[in-house]
Amino acid sequence: VQLVESGGGLVQPGGSLRLSCVASGTIFNLADMKWYRQATGHQRELVASITSAQAGGIMDYADSVKGRFTISRDNAKNTVSLQMNSLKPEDTAVYYCNAEARSWEGWRHYWGQGTQVTVSS
Repeated sequence: VQLVESGGGLVQPGGSLRLSCVASGTIFNLADMKWYRQATGHQRELVASITSAQAGGIMDYADSVKGRFTISRDNAKNTVSLQMNSLKPEDTAVYYCNAEARSWEGWRHYWGQGTQVTVSS
């Protein structure tokens, strides 16, 4: 199973970006899908998560992004997206996609390679 993120870039404060992550490979089930971020000199932190449709598609967010970020998933396409609005300089980080998936190897957590988001004027 491979996760590939896209959509990062440079944006001015107050701007918006949309990140996407596609899961590919032999996937029997996708459970929780999440976005993490890691700023330089900081630990990786959970930004947003969404459960599977079977589990209700429940979304959760870090307090720092509530009301500004929206996570969504397309189960038919094995994708998860993160719409980021009203971006702040402190949102600058490498954003990583994470998914719990069942493949031939059983249930495992997988990570994408990360995509850089820079918020600066």
